[in-house]
Amino acid sequence: MAKLFIAFCVAILCSLGLSAQVRPVGDDDSAKPRPPAPASIQAKYEGGMFGFSEKEDGTLKFDDVNQRLIFLGKNGKEKFSLPYGAVLLVYPNTDSVTSTTGNIVRHIPLPGAGLAGLLKEKRRFLVIGYDDPDVNAKGTVSFRVENKETLDAMIHALGSKASLAARGDSYYRARKSP
Repeated sequence: MAKLFIAFCVAILCSLGLSAQVRPVGDDDSAKPRPPAPASIQAKYEGGMFGFSEKEDGTLKFDDVNQRLIFLGKNGKEKFSLPYGAVLLVYPNTDSVTSTTGNIVRHIPLPGAGLAGLLKEKRRFLVIGYDDPDVNAKGTVSFRVENKETLDAMIHALGSKASLAARGDSYYRARKSP
């Protein structure tokens, strides 16, 4: 019985030792072919830019001639722009929220109506950290984008155009060492 117990303990310890080893790094995502980003996309400004507190539907557009990303409002006029050189980081963010229908049905006093609260929808955001040269302040601006493919393409395109380094799904500007 003691020999069986010792053999069992040795087997457990060996399996733990094998599972604790360092794993090799997976495939590099930057080598995968990415779809080209559209020249402009529909987006909803959620906030973060100094002087613009209202949420607004509009269009994000690349202006490669002037090296900047432009947000155009509903009327097609330029609201603000971010120079590529001011962009510090670009990353996606996802928020899972209960839909309006789910919230309404959940409060109906019927058996099983509470299950409607399980109706979730994903909201995807393009988040851009920037260093505003006009007011000498750092900030974070976010835009709501409807689908994941467009969001990924925009992040990759902006990261490439702003000469940022890739880290996972995000892009960042490396700090300059003194």
